[in-house]
Amino acid sequence: MSKVRIGLVGIGSMGTAHAQYLIANEVEGAELTAVCEQSEERLQMFAEEFGSSVACYNSYEAMLDSGLVDGVLIATPHYFHPEQAIKALNKNLHVLIEKPGGVYTKQVREMNEAAAKAGKVFSIMFNQRTNPLYCKLKELISSGELGEVRRMNWIITDWYRSQSYYDSSGWRATWANEGGGVLINQAAHQLDLWQWATGLMPTRIRAFCSFGKHRNIEVENEVTAYAEYENGATGVFVTSVCESPGTNRFEVTGDRGKIVIEDGKMTFSRLRVLESEFNSTFKGGFGQPECWKFEVPVVGKNPQHKGITQNWVDAINKGTPLIASGEEGIKGLMLSNAMLLSTWTDNWVDLPIDEDLFYKKLQENIRNSRSTKNPLESRTLNVSGTH
Repeated sequence: MSKVRIGLVGIGSMGTAHAQYLIANEVEGAELTAVCEQSEERLQMFAEEFGSSVACYNSYEAMLDSGLVDGVLIATPHYFHPEQAIKALNKNLHVLIEKPGGVYTKQVREMNEAAAKAGKVFSIMFNQRTNPLYCKLKELISSGELGEVRRMNWIITDWYRSQSYYDSSGWRATWANEGGGVLINQAAHQLDLWQWATGLMPTRIRAFCSFGKHRNIEVENEVTAYAEYENGATGVFVTSVCESPGTNRFEVTGDRGKIVIEDGKMTFSRLRVLESEFNSTFKGGFGQPECWKFEVPVVGKNPQHKGITQNWVDAINKGTPLIASGEEGIKGLMLSNAMLLSTWTDNWVDLPIDEDLFYKKLQENIRNSRSTKNPLESRTLNVSGTH
């Protein structure tokens, strides 16, 4: 079996982390053969740290045409993920992109169409899908152990970010360069897990986003959203970057009880009979189903980013099913786009969203952004790593 030759696009903090485990040969069946970065300073630092075994490019097209790579791992600013992925797919190369898939679903949909046409292995870095806690939750729900899902409540407010974090780089927390705040940067993982683990997407969302609350930034940094589902279930999603101490509590209620994930543990309050069955047969007035509360044993390693990269390589080499297919990146992004659009229009938003309306509203925010550069109108691909 020949090794998959990987070209890394963007060597910021996240890109460098990918490079380190690849160069250390911690992904079986893969080797890092090239990197691409616009910053000459970063390229020089990379060459000094990792030697001359990896080819360095400041032109993305030149790397794609080099014949040195079989696939690319894209770790650049959010706006450029779809455009760079499409270019690689059109060159008959495999693609692994960092989250999020992009900034707006219309852009990501075009990327998904290109991936379907190319027929290459296309994955996204949803590394939280390797967490045994969420894998177990998905298993319990999909197997019917929890019964029909009725209510979900996720409070994820431990993404604390100080003002100094935002001040560290001019691209952070601007509509023109990042395309959003907590929903697209920090909580993108939870938005993906919310729909992936439960297997449900809402039919409509009403959200309330605060922009620059307690921080001198222009994007959303506190969100409360309410979702409704076709089966009658409801969901509440709360996230923030300006609370300390924060909370990370995911609660899912079903016909057979309730599962809570918090503090790295899973607790199952399991009813001996389905609530719907108890309700239809119980004649005693006041009363509830018998309930057993216990901690669910969760075993297994959490390989995170390296695990997703290994899975992508295995999919190329062995046909292993993907943990996170790139096409699925549109689902969590649809949720975040819906939350922003609901706030901007001060109304309910049906899913799938009106993609043209979202794009129009996003453009309005970009024109008013503190950054004067509009990446959506740029003809030059940005290959500088920023994650």
